[in-house]
Amino acid sequence: MRHLGIDYGSKKIGLALSDELGTMGFPHGIIASTPAALATVLALIEKEGVGAVVIGESLALSGEQNPIAREAHAFGDALASRTNLPVYYESEVFTTEAARQAPGKMEKTRSPARHEPVDASAAALILTNYLSRTL
Repeated sequence: MRHLGIDYGSKKIGLALSDELGTMGFPHGIIASTPAALATVLALIEKEGVGAVVIGESLALSGEQNPIAREAHAFGDALASRTNLPVYYESEVFTTEAARQAPGKMEKTRSPARHEPVDASAAALILTNYLSRTL
């Protein structure tokens, strides 16, 4: 079963898809975090035959939800209600930083043009972490 990974952010949403067997996540792309994002993700779910969604759980280091976590959960709730797919949450602690440090990633800055590939890579890390834990 194919899974969709989401790294939800206030400006951009990183997307990743798993392989057909659901064993590993791969960067897919990024979209703007706008009201149209939900329709874009719904279309991707249908096109790719996604059977489950994994969203990064953005928590403060204290373990409490932050404003992004609340937005991500609202997005997840909307996806679940429109697709009837299971939506899971996986800790995203340090995934963006890990994506920046990955071999082959030249960007160490926070410039928007160089930030885009990192969002999709972070989504792939979130998804892969979830899949490796649940196999």
